[in-house]
Amino acid sequence: MKKSKTINNQLNPIWNEHFEFIVEDASTQHLIVKIFDDEGVQASELIGCAQVLLKDLEPGKVKDVWLKLVKDLDLQRDTKNRGQVHLELLYIPFGMKNSFTNPFAPKFSMTSLEKALKSGSDGTEAGDLEKAANQKKREVIVRGVLSVTVISAEEVPATDMLGKADPYVILSLKKAGTKNKTRDYIGRCIITLTRVILEGEYNDTVPLDGAKSGKLNLHLKWSAQPIYRDST
Repeated sequence: MKKSKTINNQLNPIWNEHFEFIVEDASTQHLIVKIFDDEGVQASELIGCAQVLLKDLEPGKVKDVWLKLVKDLDLQRDTKNRGQVHLELLYIPFGMKNSFTNPFAPKFSMTSLEKALKSGSDGTEAGDLEKAANQKKREVIVRGVLSVTVISAEEVPATDMLGKADPYVILSLKKAGTKNKTRDYIGRCIITLTRVILEGEYNDTVPLDGAKSGKLNLHLKWSAQPIYRDST
């Protein structure tokens, strides 16, 4: 069992914490996430829970999911809105040949998202970069260029009397925990960089958060540009 830190007085908490589990049988095991309200000296109150079947995870691929929270996993009907929990899941079977290093390996001096290097800009494998850095007693700091193509949107909610809308998109790159300024918008999508850093390039359809309907079609590409510096 793993436990996160407590975030006080927040209805939209951001933990950005990493946990690892040993998987014995991916075909039968499942991950259960429970969110509690810390009541101090009193017993914590369960806000909601969710589960992920490990058999639904593709080995070596990041699965980015928003899971609806329910009061009891055994109850099929729970209409009360208890919120959602956002997870990034990565399953690496023992013996699997990795083309990338562990995203949270301690030998790299990077942020948690930058640690997931698939390959260098010159085609060098992540393992080779790690070996070279250790031999030279240098730290590898991964930087890169993120390219985002906004392809289209679907089922955008109507905002005017004619049943239409005049949508446009604003893109912003922020650090985890940065508060968003209040702005009038139809909906928004929050995407972390873990998957694109691992896979290099992919297309995705992301639902609009805060809207009754709508989804955004995106193409993301990551071009790694590792930087070396002497260890102190």
